[in-house]
Amino acid sequence: MSSTNDKQHRSRLQQIAHRAMLEKGLFPDFSPQVINELNKLDENTPKLEKSIRDLRDLLWCSIDNDDSNDLDQLTVAIKMPEEAVKVLVAIADVDALVKKSSAIDEHAQHNTTSIYTAGQIFPMLPEKLSYNLTSLNVDSDRLAIIVEIVYARNGEILSSDIYRAMVRNHAKLAYNSVAAWLDGSESMPQAIAAVPGLAENIDIQHQVAQKLKTLRHMHGALDFETVEARPIFDIDEIRDLEVEERNSAKDLIEDFMIAANGVTARYLETKKFPSLRRVVRTPKKWERIIELALEHNFALPRQADSKALEAFLTAQKIADPLRFPDLSLSIIKLLGAGEYVVEVQGDKSAGHFGLAVKDYAHSTAPNRRYPDLITQRLLKAALSGSPVPYQIDELELLAKHCTETENVAQKVERQVAKSAAAILLQSRIGEKFEAIITGAAAKGTWVRLLHPPVEGKLVGRFKGEAVGQRIRVQLLHTDVDQGYIDFKKI
Repeated sequence: MSSTNDKQHRSRLQQIAHRAMLEKGLFPDFSPQVINELNKLDENTPKLEKSIRDLRDLLWCSIDNDDSNDLDQLTVAIKMPEEAVKVLVAIADVDALVKKSSAIDEHAQHNTTSIYTAGQIFPMLPEKLSYNLTSLNVDSDRLAIIVEIVYARNGEILSSDIYRAMVRNHAKLAYNSVAAWLDGSESMPQAIAAVPGLAENIDIQHQVAQKLKTLRHMHGALDFETVEARPIFDIDEIRDLEVEERNSAKDLIEDFMIAANGVTARYLETKKFPSLRRVVRTPKKWERIIELALEHNFALPRQADSKALEAFLTAQKIADPLRFPDLSLSIIKLLGAGEYVVEVQGDKSAGHFGLAVKDYAHSTAPNRRYPDLITQRLLKAALSGSPVPYQIDELELLAKHCTETENVAQKVERQVAKSAAAILLQSRIGEKFEAIITGAAAKGTWVRLLHPPVEGKLVGRFKGEAVGQRIRVQLLHTDVDQGYIDFKKI
C-alpha cells in the first residue's frame, strides 16, 4: 500500500472505498453489459406527447449541494386566490430511460443507492444518466413526474395531484448561498438575480416551507442535529474537515420533499396500488429514552410520544448546544433504524415516528435511491392505467433488500470517513486537543475533538467518565486503512 505522505489522499481513500464496497458485496464499478446498454441509449430530446403537459416556462429551479450533479427535483410556487399557494415539485423521470430488468436497472437494484464516500462518489446509475440524461440540468428540457399541492394560507393541504410534464431548470442553486441570502447575511446569488421573478418565487416557497415545518412540529416531528463532517481537499490533499450544518434552504427542500412523498403514498392508495413506504416504527426502547431524559431532568410520558420527545430535544438544544449533537445521536440510535415496507390497500401504516407523518413513500430521488425508482414505476403505471409492474412478493423482497443494502452502504461511507479523519491527523501524533466524551461502555470510551470534529477511542480504562464530559486528550496513533484513531487522557 502506498504511503499517504505523498499527499495523494484522494486516491488512497478511493482505494479504501473500492475495497470496502467489494468486501461488503457492493458493486463499485459498472459491468461491460451496463456500458453496452449505456452506449445504445437514445440521447435525443424527449418528445412532448399528448399526455405530457408543457411546463417549461414555469420558474423552475434546483436547490442542492454545491457539488451536486445528479439533480433529482425542481420546485416552483404559484400564487392562488385567497392567499393559497400552489407548490409544484418536479421529479426526474428516470424510468423513461432505465427500464425494469435492464442491465443498468439490475446494477441499481443491487447497490440500491448512490454511495457518497470521502474520496469518491459511486453513483447508483452511470454518470451519463444521473449527471446528464436523467438529471434535471439547467437549460435542458427534461421529462418529469409532477407532484402538485395547493396549500391554504395556514399551510394545510387544499388539494393535490400527480401527472407527467416536460420541465426546464432555469437556475442551478446551492443550499449554502441560498440560505445565506434568505437569512439576510449575504447578497442574492447571481443565478437568482439573472432570472426575472425567481427571487420572489423562492421567497414564496420559503414562506410555505416554514408553515409546513411548523405544522409538522405541532404534530411531533423531531428536530435532530448530528456532527457530520466532510473532508476539504486542496487538490488531492485533505486540509480540514467541515461540519455539514442545517440551514433554511435545506429545510425548504426537505419540507417540500416530505410533503411530496406523502402525496405520492396517498395517490397510490387511492388507485388501489401497493406502495413502498419508508417507516420508523414507534420505538421499542422508549424506556431507555425516558431514562436518558431523566438524566437531563426532563420527564417523558410512559407511552411513546413524539411531541413530548421534541419538547425535550428543543429544551436541550437551547440549554447545551455543544453536547446536543451527541444527545441527538443517542436518541436516533434508540429510536431504531428506518426500513422499507410494502403497504397494500387496507393496511394500517406504521408511519414515520421521527417525521410525524403516517404516509411516506420515498419518491423524490430516483437518480440516487432505488426505492424511489420503484415508486416512480408504480406511479407511472397508476397514471396510465397500466397493470402493477411488480408482484407483491417481489416488492416485499425488494423492500427487505433495500433496507439491508442501504445500511451496508452507510457502513462503507462511515468507514471511509474514519479513514479520511485518520489521514488528516496522521501528521499530528503527540498533539493535544479539547474533546468531549461521546460514548462510554465496557468495550471502551470514545471522544470527539472540538476541532477538527474527529472521533476516536480513548486508550486505557477510567472511572467516572461520563458522556458529555469535556476532557483534554493527546493523539497517540492512527491507522488509515482501518480508520482507527487512538487518544489518551491528559
